[in-house]
Amino acid sequence: MTAWSLSQLLAGLHDDIQQRLETVRKSFGHPVTKGDASEKVWLELLQTYLPQRYQVATAHVVDSNDMFSDQIDVVVFDRQYSPFIFRYQGQMVIPAESVYAVFEAKQSMNAGQVEYAQKKVASVRRLHRTSLPIPYAKGTYPAKPLIPILGGILTFESDWTPPFGQPLSDALGVGGEDSHLDIGCIAAHGYFSRNPETNAYETFPGGKPATAFLFKLISRLQFSATVPMIDVQAYAQWLSR
Repeated sequence: MTAWSLSQLLAGLHDDIQQRLETVRKSFGHPVTKGDASEKVWLELLQTYLPQRYQVATAHVVDSNDMFSDQIDVVVFDRQYSPFIFRYQGQMVIPAESVYAVFEAKQSMNAGQVEYAQKKVASVRRLHRTSLPIPYAKGTYPAKPLIPILGGILTFESDWTPPFGQPLSDALGVGGEDSHLDIGCIAAHGYFSRNPETNAYETFPGGKPATAFLFKLISRLQFSATVPMIDVQAYAQWLSR
C-alpha cells in the first residue's frame, strides 16, 4: 500500500489548479468565455478549501446608502452572521458589512490588470459599512471596529519577465489606501503579499503557488475579526422610497 504524503497532497492541489488554468487559457478562444472559466477555477478552489464560515461568489456589493460596487469576480463574505444576501436572475448582491476579501481574476498579470484590480477593490472599500453594539446576557458590547477588506488579483501567467521584478513593484505601488492590493497569485510562478505592519510587499516565487496562496489567505483571514453586526434598519429605509 502506498503511504500517505502531505507533500504530495499539497503539490497535487497546486498542480490541479495550474493545469486547469492552463487548459482554459489554451482551449477557449473567446475572451469572455476564457475569463469566465478562469474565474470559476479560482471560485471552486476557495469554495472547496476555505472554512465554512466563509462563502465565495461572483457578486456586486451594496451599502445602506444605495451605493453599489463594480461586479467583483471573487468575493469572500460571511454567511453565518449576514442576515440577507440578494439573489436575482443569477446575480448576487452582498451587503458591504459582510465582505472579508475581494479579488479580480485575470489570465495574465501586467500593469493594466493590476490597475484594473485596484479600481475594483476600491469600489468595494469606499462603500459605507454600519456596525451596531452587540447585546449579550449581561449587557451590551460596544460596536466592533470595521475590519480591513482584503483585496487581490489572481492570474495564471505574467506578461513580465521575471514575473516578480520591478515592473510588478511599480504597479503595486500606484494608488491610494482604498485601492492597494494585499495579496495576489500568479499560479505558474508564485505569489505576493503585503505586510500589514510595514505595508511593504513580499514576493514568493516558485514552489507551489496556488496552494501557498491559499494557505496565506486562510492565515490572513484567521487574524481578521468577525464582520460587524449589520444595521438592518439602515437598509430597510429603502423600502419606503
